[in-house]
Amino acid sequence: MVAQDTFIGPSVDWFALSPHLVLVGGALFLMVVGALTPAWPRNLMSLMTVGFTMAAAVLSVFIWNDIGAEGPSAIVGGVLAVDRLSLFLAFAVLAATALVALMSDAELRGTDNDGPEIYSLLLVAATGALVMVGANELIVMFLGLETVSLALYVLAASDRRRSASQESGMKYFILGGLASAFFLYGIALLYGGTRTTSLTDMVTRLQSQVNIGGNDALVLAGLALMLIGFAFKVSAVPFHVWSPDVYQGAPSNITAFMASVGKVAAFGAMLRVLTSALPFYRDDWRPIIWVLAVLSLVIGSLLAVVQTDVKRMLAFSSVSHAGFILVGLEAAGLSAGESAMFSSVQSVAVYLGLYSVLVVGSFAVISVASHGGDTTLDSFNGLSSRRPTLALALTVFLLAQAGVPFTSGFVAKWGVIQSAVDAGSYWLAVIAMLAAVIAAFLYLRIMVSMWLRPANDNAEAVNVPGLSGISIAGAAGFTLAIGIYPQWVLSVAEGILAFA
Repeated sequence: MVAQDTFIGPSVDWFALSPHLVLVGGALFLMVVGALTPAWPRNLMSLMTVGFTMAAAVLSVFIWNDIGAEGPSAIVGGVLAVDRLSLFLAFAVLAATALVALMSDAELRGTDNDGPEIYSLLLVAATGALVMVGANELIVMFLGLETVSLALYVLAASDRRRSASQESGMKYFILGGLASAFFLYGIALLYGGTRTTSLTDMVTRLQSQVNIGGNDALVLAGLALMLIGFAFKVSAVPFHVWSPDVYQGAPSNITAFMASVGKVAAFGAMLRVLTSALPFYRDDWRPIIWVLAVLSLVIGSLLAVVQTDVKRMLAFSSVSHAGFILVGLEAAGLSAGESAMFSSVQSVAVYLGLYSVLVVGSFAVISVASHGGDTTLDSFNGLSSRRPTLALALTVFLLAQAGVPFTSGFVAKWGVIQSAVDAGSYWLAVIAMLAAVIAAFLYLRIMVSMWLRPANDNAEAVNVPGLSGISIAGAAGFTLAIGIYPQWVLSVAEGILAFA
């Protein structure tokens, strides 16, 4: 007789996992009930999606308070981190998902996609994003990445009436699959160099390897390939070429989701890998981050200025914003492994949280103003005369993206630039400020079209649907409130003091 060992699975803290379960349950509920119900009342699917995200957010608040009493932990066999960094980014993901769900009702109404499928995919992608920002194990991180990516591929191509949407989905699928392959191969090489995919075990083994002068060729090769995958997902130059076409071709609500939730998930995972698992290789990855930041800041700002389509403008603006976030990440690398690192980590987390809200608000205005059609700069001429409140809201979002004081964008940019200065990366801080000045001209062009140019002769009246109005008003109010009183979000971010 051959003795057989009894398999004992990992214990699961179901309460700590509850936000993920609520989102998955919501996605399944919408699909099943939608399939069994011939017709839903107007706005119901959008409101139910918001309800599921808010329920997950409330549960996350309770988990946040538990961490304050018990400290961070890792659940499900140590593969998911439950710390305040993952929860802070989870709040950003959930807020952006709720705002996108509200604006999606008007975007989808009257189309072939007004069923529950789009909302279910939004919840599935949000679940993958929560997994990514909390992943404490590379294979789990890859699963979260693919969950987000596969949902976004389908969502980008979801508007079957427009060939541009189909084209954007295909481009995103092909290039995204290639980036995922780089990421997965990087994981394989890191495993070859460390014999583990756990971030917690990896940092311990790499510390020993550095101390004994071991061969780290596999680790460096794996790090390089993973950075390629991350750079694609965050639209950092030179891996940004997909974003203008995809942002322009995809429905505006999906573009908003990609620009917010997609960025938060990818940067959250990138931040955890570099600062938690690979702090002893900071001298190797920090110069790469520096170069990516400079290229993204300069090229993103310059190319945004010369565009004639507003969605393409904001796509290149998103590239520039990725550069700002990389500035904070580079500053974290200068002090990685030390307590001072977390001030830079906090600045990156704050930037992601604030940017995710204002970019959704920006695309919500574009969605309403364009009626899902023409988004050229000329189509926004005279928007202030056709719908003054809509023009005012977009002005708030554009000023925030430019980093004007008394907006959340100023708080975000000030934080990452201050982190760079505190870390001694002065040239990067100067380049970031110059890029902000260049990008301001882009936002000024849009505001001039709205406020100073007459409306086109064939311009239609702009009606703001109720839920879209709530999404825009909520995002604009948050943008101004944080700009006037930033201490609220900064004090919350100060709780990010340790990794699980």
